[in-house]
Amino acid sequence: MRLATIMLEDRATEAIVLGDGVLPLEPIAGLDPVLGMPASGEAALGRAREWATAHGDRAPLPLDSLIYLPAVPHPGAIYTVGLNYRKPGEDAGSGPHRPLIYGKAASAVAAHGAELSWDRSLTDNVDAESELGVVIGAIATAVAPEDALSRVFGYTCINDISSRDPWLDGDQWLLGKSMPGFCPVGPWIVTRDDLDPTNLRLGCTINGAPIQDGTTADMRFGVAEIIAFLSRHVTLVPGDLIATGTPARLMDPPGPERRLRPGDVVTVWIEGIGELTNTIA
Repeated sequence: MRLATIMLEDRATEAIVLGDGVLPLEPIAGLDPVLGMPASGEAALGRAREWATAHGDRAPLPLDSLIYLPAVPHPGAIYTVGLNYRKPGEDAGSGPHRPLIYGKAASAVAAHGAELSWDRSLTDNVDAESELGVVIGAIATAVAPEDALSRVFGYTCINDISSRDPWLDGDQWLLGKSMPGFCPVGPWIVTRDDLDPTNLRLGCTINGAPIQDGTTADMRFGVAEIIAFLSRHVTLVPGDLIATGTPARLMDPPGPERRLRPGDVVTVWIEGIGELTNTIA
């Protein structure tokens, strides 16, 4: 199942994505009013499936007519994983021997279709990164890797927008990754039962030109390992987001040093999920 959060008649509404359209959900018993479906448990998700089956004859709203909200509008925490993709030709045993964890402020989330702007007097050296996003759906404390995926609600696209200025990227990672709009999330969530995250192509384009093209099979640490590692140190709660790392930049034009400029259209795409597109102001 694919679940989007959209604006409908001036209110936030969860909707089920069906082909080229969505069916806005009517109020579901037990649905968390803030965190929505990820925090509401399997029972609420089951009721949503039953509702969709019972109302399948309704005409869906076209995808291109929607105003999207972030797929997780109010994440409790956003954890990011650094250096998690092997480079082409790299030995399997090289690189970090445990996940490298840092984070982004929850206030940085933005929606599919949103125009992104930031204070360019602070940084004008900003790039985009395609990342598989994991949405936590159940409390996780010291879980074993074999149990970790049971804590996942679903998967989404994340654009881990980051400053590359040395005074931010060098020693202020949280600030350099947390400006308003630096974490687009969407366009929707694919529930865990509908997606295997182990071998998905993912990438990013700027104005249609590819800057990344990789596969989650090249992760040093898979989703289960990341959740298990994180949960040994912090308690993961429903609605938390994990950005699982990003593949290397392509060397072909526009090249790895291409930064985001006003007017750019940047798209993060992940096989089995979809495309997350934003315009740079």
